[in-house]
Amino acid sequence: MTQVKPMRADARRNYALLLAAAAEAFAERGEGASLDDIAKRAGVGSGTLYRHFPTRQALLEAAYVDRIEAFAVRANVLAAELPPGRALVEWLNELCVGAIQVRGMKALLGSAVADGSLAAETVCGTTVQGAAARLVEAAQRAGALRPDVTPVEVLRLAHGVSTAAELAHGDRDAERDAEGVRRFVSLVVEGLRVDGGTEPAGS
Repeated sequence: MTQVKPMRADARRNYALLLAAAAEAFAERGEGASLDDIAKRAGVGSGTLYRHFPTRQALLEAAYVDRIEAFAVRANVLAAELPPGRALVEWLNELCVGAIQVRGMKALLGSAVADGSLAAETVCGTTVQGAAARLVEAAQRAGALRPDVTPVEVLRLAHGVSTAAELAHGDRDAERDAEGVRRFVSLVVEGLRVDGGTEPAGS
């Protein structure tokens, strides 16, 4: 087994500085924030940034890994507290609002569902798809969701909902965003529901 060498103290410091600078820059400018600017904010050279994060996607994921993992935790919490159909709907609402409110999250969600082989290699892809799979499969077992729907399809619809809600309420007002998301999620869920199921997807 290949052992991963621990980072030196200066490398750990640079890594932490880059993550802090990236989170700040992405919050201000979204996923398109300049990588050179991020390196300058962190007080390091561009070469140092690319040694730690060879791609923009890698930096974006590292900056938001805690938020990504929080969505997976919420999926488990909702699954334990609510009937399967409702758990899925509430999770989709939270996921879509988060994708709008946190600059860069919608791009991560999009990359997680853009291509199956690529998504499988990303933290966001494996984490978010895993959470979605647990909720979707539970809803299908409960008869609240069509059996032919896949978790990736549900996530792609969620990405579309985020885009639609953002277009409708582009001011990033939390209350208006949540209201718009709930409206669009409810419309989508109607198309995914099993007629005559034991538990409607939105109940």
